[in-house]
This record gives sequence, C-alpha cells and structure tokens, in this order.
Amino acid sequence: MAVDKPTEQQLRVMPWWLVLVGLLVAAALGWLVLDLLLSEADRASQPDTRATLRIDAIRTGLTVVAGTGGGLALLLAARRQWITERAQRHQEIVAAREQAHRDRVQAHAESVAEAAQRHQDRQSGAVEHDAAERRLTELYTRAVELLGNDSAAVRLGGLHALERLGQDNPGQRPTIAAVLCAYLRMPAPDGESRETEVRRTAQRMLTRHLRADDAAYWPEQTLDLAGARLVDFDAAGCTLVDANFTATAFTGTTTFAGATARGRLLLGAATFDDVVFEGLAADGEVMLDGVRVGGLASFDGAVFTDGLSCRRSRFAGLTSFRRATFGQPTSFDATRFEDATTFREAVFDGALSMEHTEFGRSAGFHSVRFTNMALFRWTVFGAEALFDGARFTDAANFGRARFHSMASFRDAQFSRPPQVEQARAVVDPGHRWPAGTLIEQLDDEWLLLVDR
Repeated sequence: MAVDKPTEQQLRVMPWWLVLVGLLVAAALGWLVLDLLLSEADRASQPDTRATLRIDAIRTGLTVVAGTGGGLALLLAARRQWITERAQRHQEIVAAREQAHRDRVQAHAESVAEAAQRHQDRQSGAVEHDAAERRLTELYTRAVELLGNDSAAVRLGGLHALERLGQDNPGQRPTIAAVLCAYLRMPAPDGESRETEVRRTAQRMLTRHLRADDAAYWPEQTLDLAGARLVDFDAAGCTLVDANFTATAFTGTTTFAGATARGRLLLGAATFDDVVFEGLAADGEVMLDGVRVGGLASFDGAVFTDGLSCRRSRFAGLTSFRRATFGQPTSFDATRFEDATTFREAVFDGALSMEHTEFGRSAGFHSVRFTNMALFRWTVFGAEALFDGARFTDAANFGRARFHSMASFRDAQFSRPPQVEQARAVVDPGHRWPAGTLIEQLDDEWLLLVDR
C-alpha cells in the first residue's frame, strides 16, 4: 500500500540567547516607559499630584513589563504547542510508513506462498495425471492381450474389459471402437461357434454405444468395418458417422432400420442375406455400388438426402423402396432386380438414372413423383412395368428400353411427351401407353415405340 510522503521542514531549536534578548527588550521597554512617565510626573507643581503621578508611572511601567513578559510567554507556549503537533504528525507518518512496509512484506509473503502452492498443485496434478495414464495404459494393454488369448471365454472377458474402460474414460472411446472394429475385420476361423459368439458380442457392444437414446451412448464414433464378416448385424436406431462397410459380408438378417447416417455411408461391394433399411435417414452420400443381396431388401420410408448410388448391384429377392425419398441424383445403372421390385409412392427430388437396369419380375412405380429428369434408357422390364399414377415434372426418357410384358402408364402425368425412341415391347393387349405414343408393329411378337 503506497503512502504519500508529506514534505517535512527541518526542526530548528530556539537558541538560548534569543530568549535572553527578548527578556532584555521587555525590561528596556518597561524602563523606557517608566522613565518617560516619571519625567512627566516630576513636572507637576503640587507635591501630592507629583507623588500620585509617580506612583501611576511606576504602576504603568510594571504593567508594560508584565504585558511584554506575558506576550513572550504566550509566544513560547504557542511554539511549544506547534512543536508538539509536529512531533505527533511525525509519529503518524512514521507509523504509516511502518504499516505500509508491513503490508508490503505480508503481500510478498502471501504471493510467494501462493506461487509455491500453485507449483505444488501442478506437480501433484502432473503426478496424478501420469499415474492415471499409466493405469489406463496398463488396463488397455491387459484387455488387448486378453483379446489375443486362445480361449473364447478369455476373449469375451477382454471385450468387456475394453467396454468398461471406454465407459469410464470418454477420451479412450475412439481407440476402443477402433480396436473392436479391427477385431471384427480379422479373419475368423471357419466353423468356430465360440468365436462366432465372441464376434456377436463385439457387434452388440459397438451398436449399443451408437444409439443416442441409450444411457451408454458414445457420440461421434466412426466405424471402419470394411471387409469384415458380420452375423445378424443390428444397427437399428444407431447414429452412424462416416461408417465404412465396403466389401463387408453380412450373413443372416442385417438391419439399419431407423438409423441415422451422418456423413458418408459406404456399403460398396457388400453382400447381404436379408437387409432392412426401413426409416433410414441419411444426410450424406450413400454408396451401394456392387452390392449383392441374396434375400429380402427393404428400403421403405428411407430418406437419402444426398442421393443414392446403387450401380452394378444385384437384388435376388423381393425389393421394396415404398415411400422412399431421394434428394440428389440417384443411380441404379446396370443393377439387376431378379424378383418383384416396388418404388410405390417414392419421391425422386433429384435426377434418376436407371440405364441398363434389369427387372426380372414386376417393377412397380405406382404414384411415384419424378421432379427431375428420369432416365430409363436400355432398361429391361422382364415382367409388368407399372407406372400407374406416376408424375413426371421433367423429362422422361425410355429410349431403347425393353418391355417383356405389360406396360401400364394409366393416369400417369407428363410435363412433356416422354422420349421412347427405339423402345420395344412384346405384343400384349394390356398395354397402357402415354397419350400420343406412336407404336409400330415389328412382327408377331414385338412392337416398336417411336417419338413424334
């Protein structure tokens, strides 16, 4: 605490001779007054008057001497009071300076103590952090070692140890998820039922922590299961962030029902038995190029905001895209649907390309809305092609398509005449072509559709 230093004048001691001079001056002044008054009294003519005047003169002289002495005494008393006040003020200044010095010393001591405490806290924190890191490393290393054990039961214990470690330590979750994915990507021994159970457990652990409505949710975890072999994989309701299932072999029933895909969802060259994508909500690119589905495939109600790429794929069983929504351009080029396929009430907000696509059984596009270009060039319809109630608000091109059975466009709406150049259809009385379509008879079996 800073204290203003008042300006002090040096205290000088009154010399003794100055007091003596004052007394002499007082005596001389009294003597001078007495002398003058006595001289005036001697001038009186009457003896009584002269005596009285002399007494008054003496009294007056003594009074002057007493008054001068009293004034000198008052002056000395005032000086004494001034000296006392100066001494008291000096004591106050000295006390303030001493207090300020004590305050500075105390503040410095407290600052030093605080710095020492902070240093000690940092050292303690560093020691605790190092100890925690060593403990985590030991637990992680031990759990990973258990995964490599020959015993399936021990491997299960390793999986649970990793899961518990991730649940208690959020910073370790990405690493643990990566370890579980790597374990599933490793080749599994053929016919090893116990190993299958271990892998099912690893799958369940991954998906359990990807469901946002679960208390054990691990947010923002990515999955890299490219080339893995998964059995009855259940990702229903999961949040998938940049998930990679490229060339993954899914056996049994695989479900992504109600899942949310953020970022890219890569399933190129994957194989499925039965697969369910009902209610899937994808805001990024979804890749299904080269997919092979041996059984049922359901995409009912799915939303592909950034479109869908499903080229050169094969669907062997019943396939359904009922009420699915496709945002950006969608492609099914060179894909083969071997069984009945339906897109009933689907919405294509982006362009659709089905060039060289094959439908082995009926293809249903009832009440589908095409808000952008729809390309069905070189598409092969092996059975009924049903576009009843469909609405085309942009160009529709069926050039060189092949209709091997009835084609129906009953109540279909076109914003412009569809292009059908060189499209062919078998002779069938059930055909319902768009209004204005020109048809030529090629032979007893085939019709030729011609643009105006």
